[in-house]
Amino acid sequence: MDAYLTAKWLHILSSTVLFGTSIGTAFHMVWAMRSDNPQVIHRTVSGALMAALLCTAPAWLIQPATGLWLIHLQGYPPTEAWLTLTYALYALAFIAWVPAIGLQFRIRSLTDSTTSVPLQARRAYRICIALGCPAFLALVAIFWLMIHRPPLWG
Repeated sequence: MDAYLTAKWLHILSSTVLFGTSIGTAFHMVWAMRSDNPQVIHRTVSGALMAALLCTAPAWLIQPATGLWLIHLQGYPPTEAWLTLTYALYALAFIAWVPAIGLQFRIRSLTDSTTSVPLQARRAYRICIALGCPAFLALVAIFWLMIHRPPLWG
């Protein structure tokens, strides 16, 4: 396999892991919180955190590396408008993801050895969802930009 196909394959694979793991863990978090069972929430959040650390975190690192590799291989100017917007959206998604992980650690801690879901855990969950929505939309917009590569501004 040549360098371009290797870079493209790694980039697509890591974007799939990043997006898919994020959507999957968010779905399971929502489902667990709906149970109103602190033991279910604790176990689900523990699994979501494991997925975030084993799958999502490496993908966050691989994406820019393979993206820059592809930019180099394809000869795009790194300051091209659609790429600049992609960098900003990626930063937005990452900046939302980091505190969401911290909130998940908090939810896990708050639901350990308790008989009811504490209000602090519910508040942390709502903030986590509020952070996840713009991150999700940013990643969807990045997919669109990667496919269309539109001319945006001069």
